[in-house]
Amino acid sequence: MARPRPEPVQVVKQRRDAALNALVHGVPYIQFLGIEFDRRGDELTSVMPFADRLIGNPILPALHGGATAAFLEVTAIIGLSWSMLWDQIESGALDPDDLAQGKLPRLPKTIDFTVDYLRSGLPRDAYARAQVARSGRRYASVHVEAWQDNRARPFAQASGHFLMPRRDG
Repeated sequence: MARPRPEPVQVVKQRRDAALNALVHGVPYIQFLGIEFDRRGDELTSVMPFADRLIGNPILPALHGGATAAFLEVTAIIGLSWSMLWDQIESGALDPDDLAQGKLPRLPKTIDFTVDYLRSGLPRDAYARAQVARSGRRYASVHVEAWQDNRARPFAQASGHFLMPRRDG
């Protein structure tokens, strides 16, 4: 029995990138904050490039706590959505062209979100990764860490619970 020939790697990468791009650009607040996502396989790293408007305390200067919390929450929601949609993206069941036209799947809704501010966010680019601890039919639990210069020294972390969207339509 012959195995089907795998898709060319460029086709797979284009499908993944198109799906992520549509998912991220479907949320206007992500563009407002300037958050971008770096994809390596199924792993996402969010990047919030520094901008003066993100400063909360100009005397220190330090990133605004609300911008930091929003960065962490956006990372958690997009990371959770990405893990939820990964199988559909890989199988081709989720068409990136449909996503680009605005036919986006529903995103998880925040139930609660707790942020730990570990140190001041410096006026630099910030990075974050989400780790899905549990994802079921009804709710999911996600942990997020944000760092700037050193991955081992996070400046903020968060834990959140999310209501999962219905998958039957």
